[in-house]
Amino acid sequence: MIKSLSLRNFTNFESIDIDFSPKVNVFIGENSTGKTHLLKAAYTLCHGASTFKKGEKDMAEDLEKELTKKLLQVFMPLDDHLGNMYRQGSNPWGALSAKLGKKGSIDCSFSEVSRYLEIEQDRYLGSTGEPSFIPTKEVLSFMKGFNSLYEKYDLSFDQTYYDLCLTLDLPEARREYLHEKVRWAMGEIRALCGGSFVFYGGGKVTFKVESGEHSANAMAEGFRKAGVLYRLMETGSVQPGQSGPLFWDEPEANLNPRLMRLLVQILLELSREGQQIILATHDYVFIKWLDLLMDKEAGDQVRYHVLSRDDCEEVSVQMVDDYGAIPPNAIANAFSDMTKEQVRRKMGTLGK
Repeated sequence: MIKSLSLRNFTNFESIDIDFSPKVNVFIGENSTGKTHLLKAAYTLCHGASTFKKGEKDMAEDLEKELTKKLLQVFMPLDDHLGNMYRQGSNPWGALSAKLGKKGSIDCSFSEVSRYLEIEQDRYLGSTGEPSFIPTKEVLSFMKGFNSLYEKYDLSFDQTYYDLCLTLDLPEARREYLHEKVRWAMGEIRALCGGSFVFYGGGKVTFKVESGEHSANAMAEGFRKAGVLYRLMETGSVQPGQSGPLFWDEPEANLNPRLMRLLVQILLELSREGQQIILATHDYVFIKWLDLLMDKEAGDQVRYHVLSRDDCEEVSVQMVDDYGAIPPNAIANAFSDMTKEQVRRKMGTLGK
């Protein structure tokens, strides 16, 4: 679990501090406010925790190199140069820090000319399980051969795609190992999609129904996105109470209304059992389903992190735990404008 994230002079951000809910977190904001950057920064620091379970001093140099490599491969800055992620400001240093698990933490910094992150403090021991990141583009349609190509060639995919494809290619976990809610969620996805995706290894994926098998590419993109979550649960990579955070960038993309509602139900159920979930979305309907389906009596908590730019183009965040308290934002304003336009067209000049 990640408790907090702080960034200083990093990409879009001069200074930003995020306090995460242990359950569901939703980043809301216009394009270019940095939602994906926040997810990627948190994912990178959590990934470092899962890679380095120990905190001995003789690992510090390796940690600096590996964490720098991970950050570069996830963000893909210009010329693969760490300094290109530094945001010009009064402070000559950029910084990333996070609090992880019960007592874990990581603090690192870099400058415009740095080759590697400087780790000022790391207490990664026992801090978090392996995180998972689902990027915006679905991957089942191009998984076959992707990992080999990524390892050999300089592709225009950031490493979240490679990490995900590696995880999806893991063997199935034993059924008795899977959490009860995971087995329930897998059954719900299978029923709604009318079948399930089968992973043969090496990136080969098909969709199996009673009448036979079909190419994964022949299936609707929304089903393929649901299939990714299904497979993460099937391999035990999303296992409430054991796995690290689940990061998902724009989960609503290409989902039909029924599938969107089911997805929200599944995410809430997993969070009730101890799975931390961190999302970024543009979709009013997705956010509204979270509000309608959450049950505070069941212990649900959805924290909304609303990003905006001020008159000086600085990005700031407001955090609220109540849908009704969300400050005015581009998503709500756009749907309000649409509703007003619909009323205007139906009512015409009535009342004028």
